[in-house]
This record gives sequence, structure tokens and C-alpha cells, in this order.
Amino acid sequence: MKKLILLSLIVIALTACSMNKGPMATATLGPTASSTARGTVQLHETADGAVEVDVNLAGVPPGVHGFHVHDKGDCGDNGNAAGGHFNPMGTPHAGPGASTHHAGDFGNVTAGANGEVRTRFTTRSITVSEGAASAVGHAVILHANPDDLMTQPTGNAGGRIACGVVTLQAMGAR
Repeated sequence: MKKLILLSLIVIALTACSMNKGPMATATLGPTASSTARGTVQLHETADGAVEVDVNLAGVPPGVHGFHVHDKGDCGDNGNAAGGHFNPMGTPHAGPGASTHHAGDFGNVTAGANGEVRTRFTTRSITVSEGAASAVGHAVILHANPDDLMTQPTGNAGGRIACGVVTLQAMGAR
């Protein structure tokens, strides 16, 4: 009986956690002309306004790569049409842990020797909900080099090796 009660409580807790998720958006990243990097980025807004970012990429050159949300939702011209970093508040470029930084400054992700990036992080810099900080309609860019988290306005992250536009998912599409 105790096991049944414990199992019921776990199911209730998991259900409650999944119900606390707000809107969800996805970007499917495709490679630019000289790259094989591709994958998905999922953004889940939680009830408290934070956004959980789940990154799953493959075909990425091993090592550290700058990872940002960019201003425009256009992956043309090998990702260059996406413009600069998404920066609705007009703040300087910095790392995601800095007190002020571009909303799109996600810092870096690391590809293992197998060319895969599998990471999850939480941010309060963007939203999925409508508003000035919404990432929906903006491009997510994976860069060739690490972001140095200092150089203005780009972090010296180099070329764009993968790009995808963030699209809002229907509530039942989870």
C-alpha cells in the first residue's frame, strides 16, 4: 500500500511539473554552406517566467562554440541575414551570467568528440510569451568559435555554422 501511495504521489508531482510549463517554441537549426551542424533547440517558458532551453545538435566541430539568439528571423546568406544579437534593451554584449547583457547572449555550448551538443540551461533574458523579450520569430545561431563574452558587440564568436528560426508550438504539440 505504501508503494502505491508513493507511486501515486510521484505521478501527481510529475503531472504538476509538466502543467507548470507555459508556452513552448522550437528552432530547427540547419547547417550553413560550409558546415554539417544541425539539430533542435526547444524553449519552454515556466510558470515563474524563466525559460528552459534544451539544445540537441549533431555534426558540430568538436570544441566550444558561441550560441546566441539573433535579431532577425532570417537564416539567409549563411545566417548573416539574422543580423546581430537579439538586444531589445540596448545593453552591452556579455556572458549570460553578467548583470546586464544582450537578451540573446546565451554564451557557449560545447560539442564533444562525437560532434554532439546536449545541454540544458535556464534563462530569464528571453521569453516565449509575446512581448519585447520574446525569442519567437528570431534566429538561433551556432557560431564557429567560442564567444569571449567581452568583445563588443559579438563576442568575437566567428562565422555562423548553423541557423534556425524560433517558432511557437501549438499547446497540444508537446
